[in-house]
Amino acid sequence: MKSICVFCGSSYGALEDYNDAAKATGKAIADRGMRLVYGGARVGLMGSVADAALEAGGEVIGVLPHSLKEKEIEHQGLTELHLVKSMHERKAMMADLSDGFIALPGGVGTLEEIFEVWTWGQLGYHQKPCGFLNINGYYDHLIAFLDHQTQEGFTKKEMRNMAQIAGAPEDLIALFERYSPPSTPKWIKKDET
Repeated sequence: MKSICVFCGSSYGALEDYNDAAKATGKAIADRGMRLVYGGARVGLMGSVADAALEAGGEVIGVLPHSLKEKEIEHQGLTELHLVKSMHERKAMMADLSDGFIALPGGVGTLEEIFEVWTWGQLGYHQKPCGFLNINGYYDHLIAFLDHQTQEGFTKKEMRNMAQIAGAPEDLIALFERYSPPSTPKWIKKDET
């Protein structure tokens, strides 16, 4: 594993623990000699994860749409900053540059990003691990809902289990290093169509 993509909030959230976790994640990625790939901003948890990785001597690749650069939120101290035309292009490039995906605490955008790459994994477009860094139980309700989806027959257990969950970045990265994707990414049985 050479690069990990981190999706997270462009704000700091209500608890200092979220910012501490972002910093710990950036440092953990850099300490393992991996590159951080992220959304290219200098604000909120996004800026904290990037700054921590850079301070630990790591490489940080940012991918930012031009429209957000115009709002002056781009991080100017990155190893590389790719400016793209759209959010779609941003997500595709981040996925191509990454070997795994972590969702730190964040809002709707963070969820949309992690769910999209997780869905791509379920469809067999990639075999990269996806995971939630569950700081102070931030994702507890979401995890319960994902389990409920599985119980109600909308998500196969193998697909649900693709989402790795841990409370510390080192633990999540260790899960990624041992990750084995489902052997057949099928979510529909032929007799159900």
